[in-house]
Amino acid sequence: MFKTIHEDIQSVLDRDPAARNVFEVLLCYPGLHAVWMHRITHRLWKNGFKLFARWLSQTTRAFTGIEIHPGATIGHNFFIDHGMGVVIGETAEIGNNVTLYHGVTLGGTSLHKAKRHPTIEDHVVIGAGAKVLGAITIGAHSRIGANAVVVKPSPPNSVVIGVPGQIIVRSQGQSNAPDLEHGLLPDTIGDTLSALVAHVEKLEKRLDGHSNVSPALHMSDHGIWYGGDFAI
Repeated sequence: MFKTIHEDIQSVLDRDPAARNVFEVLLCYPGLHAVWMHRITHRLWKNGFKLFARWLSQTTRAFTGIEIHPGATIGHNFFIDHGMGVVIGETAEIGNNVTLYHGVTLGGTSLHKAKRHPTIEDHVVIGAGAKVLGAITIGAHSRIGANAVVVKPSPPNSVVIGVPGQIIVRSQGQSNAPDLEHGLLPDTIGDTLSALVAHVEKLEKRLDGHSNVSPALHMSDHGIWYGGDFAI
């Protein structure tokens, strides 16, 4: 038990630069409190005290803003940063060294009393506001961008962004260190539009090389698009 407590505290210190010492972590991290209470409620649930486990988990939700069903299975070194609005469903399975941010939902998509929530493998990071829905598996070392809606399984070493989630498999395997660079996300839609605009401009030049008509929209430059005047 003490080994698990130490690992949970160290997870916070390793993954949140705002955490300055152990006492601050113990007092000020509702994600840690929710995980510790879940370890108790899950044991109660497995031993048949289901109503008491549910009541205790709902009480924890009132204090932390984090709802973890006592039936969910959670591995070692699980870290919920900020935590407000996190929902983890009954049949969710979470591996080791997983990080969740506020507003994340691991939700179900079926009314059947069977496996209906996601399986999150080891070393996955799920950004703020993301929704992972259904009995799908998110492969190890994957990263889900903020506010993504994921309804399809993703292989290991993936990045998932957008609505619905677009899956990009990274070419290089990742280390076991937390992958917290949330600003380094690809823009699949923007890159596709840039390629299409460039192709259209080439075709227009081929058809009419001396045309004076300028395109309404120019290619993206570092994520910024240029065009004419727009009435908003």
